[in-house]
Amino acid sequence: MKKCIVFSALAIFMAQPAFALSVDEIVAKANHVAYYQGADGKAKVQMVITDSQGRERSRNFTILRKDVDDVGDTEQKFYVYFSRPADVNKTAFLVWKQIDKDDDRWLYLPALDLVKRIAASDERTSFVGSHFFYEDVSGRTPSEDTHKLVEETDNYYVIKSTPKNLKLVEFAYYKNWIHKTTFIPVKTEFYDTTNKTYRTYEALKVDTINGFPTVIQSKMTDTNIGGFTVMGYSKVNYDIGLPEDIFSERYLRAAPRQYLR
Repeated sequence: MKKCIVFSALAIFMAQPAFALSVDEIVAKANHVAYYQGADGKAKVQMVITDSQGRERSRNFTILRKDVDDVGDTEQKFYVYFSRPADVNKTAFLVWKQIDKDDDRWLYLPALDLVKRIAASDERTSFVGSHFFYEDVSGRTPSEDTHKLVEETDNYYVIKSTPKNLKLVEFAYYKNWIHKTTFIPVKTEFYDTTNKTYRTYEALKVDTINGFPTVIQSKMTDTNIGGFTVMGYSKVNYDIGLPEDIFSERYLRAAPRQYLR
């Protein structure tokens, strides 16, 4: 009898997961996979914008990213350099992502030889005419929202995130479908105050690069304005030793070409 009791208890114990992640731990892991893998990174990106009438425009750019040392998944710097088409050639976008205050963002417009500061209020506006927002490119800080696990399937955690300050955003909340093995956010839906989905992000293709699970094609659809944007990533690399000084206003006008090839 004792043996049966012990066996039953052991079976119950073994049926339970070794540990259960909290919702904040799930969100932190997903944020790390989406924006912080490796100490730095580089990718060539082709962006194809399709409007509500099916007309296409393209953008080609290189994105560089570097984490600030010894601060965890918080402070980070991004440099985006456009090469095609001709009307955006040499346009550059710089982000200093910060945890305890608004991110600093600059946009260099070569036709005017002008460096424009992007205000925090503009973070959730179109990124160079696409369906992605500026904030989508560099990421949203998890501490800006409260998170709740609303569903769990065999493959996904479904997290509902509600902004702490609704005055700063145009959405009421969003949901993330986070893959349990890779922690890649494979889908994000943004909802308005009527609980209607109006923006949807999808990870269309994923590959493992340098040991890191990486989204190599993604899509953003916006039903309010119509159409969608697809971004394809190539020549992705991590831990390449990017110097921090290239992530500065100086290099907006004088692009660090040796790191953009």
